[in-house]
Amino acid sequence: MQTLETDYLIIGAGAVGLAFADTLLAHSDATMLIVDRHGLPGGHWNDAYSFVTLHQPSSFYGVASLPLGQGRTDTQGANAGMQELATGAEVLAHFQQAMQQRLLPSGRVTYRPMSNWRTDGGRHQLVSLLSGETTQVRVRRRVVDATYFGSQVPSTHVPAFAVAPGTRLVPPNALPHLGRTPDDLPRHFVVLGAGKTAMDAITWLLAAGAPPERIGWVRPRESWLIDRRSTQPTMAHFEAVFGAQVALMEALATATTADELFERQEAAGGMLRIDPDARPTMFHYATISPGELAQLRRITQVWRGQRVRALEPGALVFADDQRVPVPEGTLFVDCTATAVTRRPPVPVFQPGRIALQMVRVPQPTFSAALIARLEAGVGASGQDDARRNAMARAIPLPDGLDGYPVATLVGLQNQMQWGQDADLRNWIRDCRLDGFGRLATAVNRDDPADAARIALLARLRAAGPGVMAAAPRWLAGAQRAAGA
Repeated sequence: MQTLETDYLIIGAGAVGLAFADTLLAHSDATMLIVDRHGLPGGHWNDAYSFVTLHQPSSFYGVASLPLGQGRTDTQGANAGMQELATGAEVLAHFQQAMQQRLLPSGRVTYRPMSNWRTDGGRHQLVSLLSGETTQVRVRRRVVDATYFGSQVPSTHVPAFAVAPGTRLVPPNALPHLGRTPDDLPRHFVVLGAGKTAMDAITWLLAAGAPPERIGWVRPRESWLIDRRSTQPTMAHFEAVFGAQVALMEALATATTADELFERQEAAGGMLRIDPDARPTMFHYATISPGELAQLRRITQVWRGQRVRALEPGALVFADDQRVPVPEGTLFVDCTATAVTRRPPVPVFQPGRIALQMVRVPQPTFSAALIARLEAGVGASGQDDARRNAMARAIPLPDGLDGYPVATLVGLQNQMQWGQDADLRNWIRDCRLDGFGRLATAVNRDDPADAARIALLARLRAAGPGVMAAAPRWLAGAQRAAGA
């Protein structure tokens, strides 16, 4: 049996695994072995639908050492006036470039695609999916788990509902290829799911010419959505970005319920919802523009608060056994996959193991890069896992609304720790994946024209003590909600 030795065995060549490897390569002399079941770098992006794009600007996604996109501002479409959103193909090309032009040429990275990882009696092994050949791996430092929050995409998951024979059910991947069978084109669509994938499918159908009255939408839960204007790392959007942060901080300090927390951010321009008359119960950090929102509101045939139990060629069957007829030949579009599996947070740094998780939401690649920088040793982190974990507490990803203030507070506590370490603070400021640190430091405090921006930053700082004082109340509320 072949044997390989490496300092770090990285399980997963997706976004977080490659972001970690890229930063560790830049700040250490370590060797790495990256293993993945896919044939190309990029993880779940290999399985995504062709019209997928990032939700937030390309400028702070991917690996830190390579730019993603051209830094341009879109001039047309629903994203006009905001920074470009990389397509799935562009994201895959970025990760392929990172592997082929940076990681592998270093001579310190080995890549094993189309392979499984397993342990056998404490020994690490790679098994080729094509040949079945097994390779023994000796890990000198740590195994890096880049799959702790496993991503699910529509093309690879198994629906949780029954599908009767003759029912036309497809993932969104199939939509751009419907024209290959023009004699059997659907005339009515029903999109299943309440998340961003369902929103993408609907906006694509509308843009492709499907009449809104021929699109139905099964939306089990209403969701709060981040207004993309508040995520733009440009001076032109300074007030929107930091205004939304101020609204969040001030609401955290004084709001009494999660509903109030979101409603105050909505009033300040940081949050959106599809139906202004429906109270959302879900938040997954989905991000959209006002233009996309306007398109989604064109769909009026919406089944709310219902989960599908079964699909039939001419009917939806909901969990309460309600049977709703739909036109003959309806094409159901399955967007029910959970993008990120919500697992309880665990310590990031463990003996012989690193469990990559988000330490700032919703920024998975920045989080992975920062964890790698701590592992390589920076400032007070040294070689002490206890200190590292204090600077990188894993954030519990929210599902319902009560989890959002807790996730925000853990992220704020992490950022407070980073701000107290000059070396780490400098690294964040210079890191491409940070996005907003440079925006704040670019304000000229001696320029009267920047007075309003200086005042906004002052409000942000002033809100901090109130937020920390309110933290126990929010944590206790989340615990009560979890117990219920």
